[in-house]
Amino acid sequence: MKKSDLRKIYRQKRQDLTHETIQKLHKNIYDQVFKLDISNVKTVHVFLSLKKFKEIDTEPIIDFFRRKNKQIVVSKSDFSNSTLRHFLLKETTEIVINKYGIPEPINATPILETEIDLVFVPLLISDEQNYRVGYGKGFYDRFLSSCSKDCCFIGLSFFPPIAEIEDVNEFDIPLEKLIYPKIKL
Repeated sequence: MKKSDLRKIYRQKRQDLTHETIQKLHKNIYDQVFKLDISNVKTVHVFLSLKKFKEIDTEPIIDFFRRKNKQIVVSKSDFSNSTLRHFLLKETTEIVINKYGIPEPINATPILETEIDLVFVPLLISDEQNYRVGYGKGFYDRFLSSCSKDCCFIGLSFFPPIAEIEDVNEFDIPLEKLIYPKIKL
């Protein structure tokens, strides 16, 4: 199936999830994240969840890495060129919702992509080859292509991977790992 069709299907599937189901899925996802070997990770990029799209709530993940004394990085979207700028997220960092409904830091220290060791990547669905379908603007593919070759990319999804995304292209960056709930509902 093509990305545009998958985008429609999985946006709807996510919207159809009940609050109770999401809580169960979150618990399983968090359990997997908290068991990752992070001994070589100093700086981790975590997306700030878009609650209106029922994205995976990353606040517990941020809290976990903060307790492990890791630097947390979040992004700010630049819609003029579909890129992300990255900033350290500290306890004092103020987060505001931009005009597109995206939470972003406003008083934070910039950081380069090459300083990030681990990136948690938002997605709607991925395939068994670890390619992902996002929202279709290419923000994350541009970002991931600028990271160091040693940076690890982990996708977070409510759904298991599908067999194949038909229209993967040369600009798509595969994930190294996908974390999704390993439970039956």
